[in-house]
Amino acid sequence: MCTSAERSPVSRRLLRDDAVASLRALPYDDPLAQYLVEQVQREYIRRYGGRDAALVDPAEFLPPRGLFLVAEVDGVPAGCGAWRALPSGEAEIKRLYVEPAFRRRGIAQLLVAALERGAAAAGHAEVVLNSGREQPEALALYAELGYGPVPGYGVYAGEPGAVFLGKALTASGGGAGEHEDEESSWAS
Repeated sequence: MCTSAERSPVSRRLLRDDAVASLRALPYDDPLAQYLVEQVQREYIRRYGGRDAALVDPAEFLPPRGLFLVAEVDGVPAGCGAWRALPSGEAEIKRLYVEPAFRRRGIAQLLVAALERGAAAAGHAEVVLNSGREQPEALALYAELGYGPVPGYGVYAGEPGAVFLGKALTASGGGAGEHEDEESSWAS
């Protein structure tokens, strides 16, 4: 998969295995972003038997209302993540995904930390997300990063197996990944 032309500031960060990951913001409807979103959807089909039913408008992920980040390692798409503003005032993390070949290297933590910083910089005091019991790795990651249970919301609010988590953000975005060499604040 070829990557898209540079369209935003790039942040480079060291992974657990000393490889360098680059994060950059792209529009949700960018071809590279859509490739990764489709990989997320395939993961949902594999784990839950269907695609995510939550409606998504690409404009929701444009600053100042949101942000879509792509992670690359040596120019290869490795993962993605996004946040969007909810009408209730929280920022919601969506589409967090790491390609299988890049898992367990710290990319998800880097993405979440950057998303938290971006949401905090945009004025959000809390970030929420929806996951599920069929994603134990994700649930473990969020627990490690300080996320706790919050009331259900959206299309999956009453679904058995749906897990809703949230976290209060600090001015610096929540504290995850403070050791990183940050070239962009991902502020909206």
